[in-house]
Amino acid sequence: MALLRSLSAQRTAISLVYGRNSNKSSNSVAVAACRSFHQRGSRSTSIAGEGAASESTRGVNGARFLHSGERPLQASTLVQPELVSSETLKRSMKQESSQEKNPSPAGSPQRDPLDVSFNDPIAAFKSKTTGELIRAYLVYMICSSEKLVEHNMTLMKWSKNVLGQRLFTALMKATFYGHFVAGEDQIKIIPTLERLRSFGVKPILDYSVEEDITQEEAEKREVESSVSSAGDKKEEGSMPQYHVDKSFADRRYKVSSARTYFYLNEATCERNMEIFIKCLEAVSGATFGTGITAIKLTALGRPQLLLQLSEVIMRTRKYMEDMVGGQGNVLTHHKTIKDLEKYYATLGDNKDVKEFLNNVTSDKEGILHLFPWSGIVDEDSQLSDTFRVPDPQTGQMRRLISQIPPKEEEMFRNMIRRLNTIVKAAADLDVRIMVDAEQTYFQPAISRITLEMMRKYNKDKAIVFNTYQCYLRETFREVNTDLEQAKRQNFYFGAKLVRGAYMDQERDRAKSLGYPDPVNPTFEATTEMYHKTLSECLRRIKLMKDCDDDARKIGIMVASHNEDTVRFAIQQMKEIGISPEDKVICFGQLLGMCDYITFPLGQAGYSAYKYIPYGPVEEVLPYLSRRAQENKGVLKKIKKEKRLLLSEIRRRLMRGQLFYKPKGNYVPI
Repeated sequence: MALLRSLSAQRTAISLVYGRNSNKSSNSVAVAACRSFHQRGSRSTSIAGEGAASESTRGVNGARFLHSGERPLQASTLVQPELVSSETLKRSMKQESSQEKNPSPAGSPQRDPLDVSFNDPIAAFKSKTTGELIRAYLVYMICSSEKLVEHNMTLMKWSKNVLGQRLFTALMKATFYGHFVAGEDQIKIIPTLERLRSFGVKPILDYSVEEDITQEEAEKREVESSVSSAGDKKEEGSMPQYHVDKSFADRRYKVSSARTYFYLNEATCERNMEIFIKCLEAVSGATFGTGITAIKLTALGRPQLLLQLSEVIMRTRKYMEDMVGGQGNVLTHHKTIKDLEKYYATLGDNKDVKEFLNNVTSDKEGILHLFPWSGIVDEDSQLSDTFRVPDPQTGQMRRLISQIPPKEEEMFRNMIRRLNTIVKAAADLDVRIMVDAEQTYFQPAISRITLEMMRKYNKDKAIVFNTYQCYLRETFREVNTDLEQAKRQNFYFGAKLVRGAYMDQERDRAKSLGYPDPVNPTFEATTEMYHKTLSECLRRIKLMKDCDDDARKIGIMVASHNEDTVRFAIQQMKEIGISPEDKVICFGQLLGMCDYITFPLGQAGYSAYKYIPYGPVEEVLPYLSRRAQENKGVLKKIKKEKRLLLSEIRRRLMRGQLFYKPKGNYVPI
């Protein structure tokens, strides 16, 4: 705690020196547009858009590609050459020489011009020692070997047995661990975080210890924790997508990029909560109020509860579709309480129907929710009693969720309590929380709970961020609906946009269980979905700026390793007049991947993040294995990074900078 207090004092001092006011747009718009985006009373100068790490996905027909993709976009995208041209090198060297002769004045943060081709090796690697560059090049060489990567976990375990713990740890720190992981605990990672910050980059922290369990053990745990003690009752109207299937019970199947938690017991969930809070404390102590912690809801409770809640949400949509026609959730139908009263008029003076209508959440624009969702995160409401709707023929109340035994109701309350504890700690420490996306059969519940946490905690600034996977067909509609809820219920909306991590698994599961494939058919369709969703978020931000509303009520994280997507975001920002100082858009990549994108962005004054894993060497081997697998699948991206690394190593050798010591004078936006 003494260390945290000391770092907090440093943060205050640095804020006084480097504090900057954000610019406000003075553009005017038509009165009609402003009226459509009604004014809200609250104002905030806190950061809304803080970033997070991206996940990975695979290409169609088995071709793997990173969450940011391998293939170039179509003609509508800015296309830049990938080769490190002599002109680029000359310009970089001239710029570096100028900075050496005329360094930034003391107390003045440095800003560099941004090369949007991301071909500048000096800008990419000025935060690295030459030894770190050589290590990175070696790691990428190993990742280029399919045989080595395919058997990487076996090789690491064999090396540990042969070398012993001490030599194995040294080997890992000299290679994969040293490249992809920041350190063993929240104290040892501080030098890495401070160096990142001095080069304009902020952290998203994650304690990356993972259980190395067999497929049989994973399947056993998942099946046991996904079925109620009352049995897996598939009642009339139930949806197969939201019930466990042993064939897909090991959620690591065909997923190399996303971390997976398997439920063991409530005590394990409590430990996970404590780990997340320690991450928050580490971020708060070392990042001067700009850091983020990533969490997964499956780490905090039984998956069965998320499955059942997800099914309730989708059955509610089906109920509304049957009642009023059309597709989508309650919000998209723009029905009022009077419309519902007319619909139920034939049922007469029914006490249950009246009570149901009294609990419907609505405003002057129509119905928001059929159920009192606030009770899910605030009160001790019973799930099986909450989710009931009137039968339109008989008037009897129909359950949309199976009867849940009291012990499992208590488990749900415990899961929500843990999440509340984490988010409250984040709010107290001024740290952001990114709730990661998971499989589609969990995601409706995760998104709904996360949105309620936004409504509860994002009153003055964005503390909680949700994650949206753009390879899904429904992503644009989901984001639009959630943006509308945030506007109508007056809370700050935070979103991390990723391509996604579970594509092959989702496709296989949908085909096997007989429900529609939720994934976009092609890589190009996913890219279009990503850009369309991002454009809609930016359009709304622009409207808010032009209407003199607080544009920071929408904060977006562009979590992508795809150069074209990053360029698209930058170009859109420029075209509609959103500057980095507005603090509504930020960018994020994984530690040890795509430094040639992250660091130039941070050094040019954009809000840039690295996803920072940490943990003991022997306990992060599953994480390291996934990073190796992920890099194997993006050979084109590795090629560029290797080429830039080699170019910078050669340049330093030629200039006698073998013992170059990184020293940055950048202040993150």
